[in-house]
Amino acid sequence: MAGSRLSRWFDRKGWSDLIVGAPYIWLLVFFLLPFLVVVAMSVATKTSTAPPISWGGEVPLVSWEAYARVFGDGLYLRAFLTSVLNAAVAMVLCLLIGYPMALGLVRVAPAWRNILLMLVILPFWTSFLLRVYAWMGLMGRNSWFNGMLTDAWNVLVPVDWAVRSIPMMNTNFAVVLVMVYTYLPFMILPLYASLERLDPTLDEAAMDLGSKPARVFWDVTLPQSIPGIIAGGMLVFIPAAGELVIPTLVGNASSPMIGRVISDEFAQARDWPMASAVAVVLLLMMVVPTMLYSHFQARAEGSK
Repeated sequence: MAGSRLSRWFDRKGWSDLIVGAPYIWLLVFFLLPFLVVVAMSVATKTSTAPPISWGGEVPLVSWEAYARVFGDGLYLRAFLTSVLNAAVAMVLCLLIGYPMALGLVRVAPAWRNILLMLVILPFWTSFLLRVYAWMGLMGRNSWFNGMLTDAWNVLVPVDWAVRSIPMMNTNFAVVLVMVYTYLPFMILPLYASLERLDPTLDEAAMDLGSKPARVFWDVTLPQSIPGIIAGGMLVFIPAAGELVIPTLVGNASSPMIGRVISDEFAQARDWPMASAVAVVLLLMMVVPTMLYSHFQARAEGSK
């Protein structure tokens, strides 16, 4: 009897509830619970144990020392600032490069569209580390890429400013360059999805009323693509701000990004409370603006 009731419940409502609740279960198990563990470690006290934390006993149950160091130590503040600036520059460059590409994908002939979309995602078929190492070779002092940029520099600047090679490796320039290359598809694809949904008759109507193409773009196309711009910006900025591999391989060790600082605190300094506090602050910096945007976006759509 109980088995038949359970079967009828699944037939009527259970499967739909299970499917709807699956994403929430996923977030609970793989995001919320690990995040709570990290928060708990961030308010613990460092000890000589492994993991090097302890709650209660001879040390305080809750310690805010790690958070005081996050906001009081110049090392962490500079790392946060470097991360935000590099991620913001990479996001803006991805937008400037990706928007024309996404617009071209929308307006190209349908026969070419799938081929061009495949070319956009083609780098993902190659190992991420292999692509970063390829850029390390390109930015070396003796590479053809460096030589080409050096020749262009020497042509454009006075003789007194001429150089034999441009130092690109271990600089923020290298970090931003590789991040733009890596995250550019994350900007193009949301922009393409947003632009593809636009009604082309609106552009035609504006031109019929006498607007020039540039004016049509600024007054009609660009405002309607703002959701795609915001989505692409978040997809680029959030992972770029916490990037670890790219700054480690091509960045400057004296000016680390926050991902490198967290890794060093965990692996080398073995200061798990400090690393956890930095990770919590970084996560809040990324998640809170995203949640606020989603909230106000939902309210705006609901008001319509």
